[in-house]
Amino acid sequence: MRPYIKSGKYTIFVFMKNELRKSIKQKISKMSVEEQNTASGTIWNKIENDYNFKAAKTILLFWSIAGEPFTHNFVEKWSKEKNIVLPVVVGENLILRLYEANKMEIGAYNILQPSPLSRTISPSEIEYAVIPGVAFDLKGRRLGHGKGYYDRLMPALKCPTCGVCFSTALVDTVPSDPWDIPVDSVIFA
Repeated sequence: MRPYIKSGKYTIFVFMKNELRKSIKQKISKMSVEEQNTASGTIWNKIENDYNFKAAKTILLFWSIAGEPFTHNFVEKWSKEKNIVLPVVVGENLILRLYEANKMEIGAYNILQPSPLSRTISPSEIEYAVIPGVAFDLKGRRLGHGKGYYDRLMPALKCPTCGVCFSTALVDTVPSDPWDIPVDSVIFA
């Protein structure tokens, strides 16, 4: 669990992360929809050619929100051949549910997610995980939205993990805490 210390070095670190989030979000907001769609297509093409993706049958993806590579068509496409799993916010944690187009509903943060009628999947069943982030560096360190959901999920994943982002969200160094777990690879465009 993330410590909530409000003084000293930790406060400075939180400030650095918040400033980086704000900076990256501003850069991405300047990308046109066409630029974001083109970059998203390039990212998903690279994922499709990744050996670990090809070999996996059960894949964790995410339902994209503004500023993230667009996943909706990719999720739909691959759900016909593989078990596509999406995260669902429940309290302070993410649970994983099988994607079924006819069993989606609006969830936390107004993100479309699998309904409670969809099968729950254990993190140990995931064979390849695509992880979103506000920013990444080439060492796989990620900066999320600040709620810690993936920080709590990632220790339970025992599979290759891949971060995806627009090239404007790739930075030299992402500030990281001891509990932050880097992804194995980062794909960007």
